[in-house]
Amino acid sequence: MRWTRRTALATPWVATLATLASLSCMTASNSGKSAAMTPEQKVARGKYLVMTNACSDCHTPGTLYGSADTTRWLSGTDLGWVGPWGVVHAANLTPDPETGLGTWTEDQIVAALRTGSRPDGRPLAPIMPWQSFANFTDEDAHAIAAYLMSIPAVKHQVPPVIPPGARMTGPLVIFPPPSAWDAMNLPKPPGEPASTRK
Repeated sequence: MRWTRRTALATPWVATLATLASLSCMTASNSGKSAAMTPEQKVARGKYLVMTNACSDCHTPGTLYGSADTTRWLSGTDLGWVGPWGVVHAANLTPDPETGLGTWTEDQIVAALRTGSRPDGRPLAPIMPWQSFANFTDEDAHAIAAYLMSIPAVKHQVPPVIPPGARMTGPLVIFPPPSAWDAMNLPKPPGEPASTRK
């Protein structure tokens, strides 16, 4: 190879790119092994995830009214969510052993986030977005569980499930059936006579 000015200028760049490429290969092979978090880091990560996923919006009394009762942080609400499932209330997520998650293990909390099922096999309320939470990494799901187990326990029994068709009581958020909402809000499909729409 003939040594030219162009070669002299290109050589350091090629050497730098080769070094970066080899470093990236070394990093990629180790990327599956993340350093273990300390217990404090795990709880801090869980708090961050709980806050950014807006868990308190549903699970802290008063939040949906614009005035969260922070003395009962994540202790469930009396606001009922009405839908085809009847009426459900956001659960107490504190480690209270009688009204919250105090008897659950970290693995059981993670399983509930991922599968939508309680340790006894009963499903979580349909309004709980566990399908989205199922995508958390193992590290993140366990961090959320660790945070929930670290917060102060608050004794707060949320109202029981009210089955569909039963008398509804208390403050409620009502979700219309999807077809009713569609009929009221979406444009009519092409070719559908106007008389079939309300």
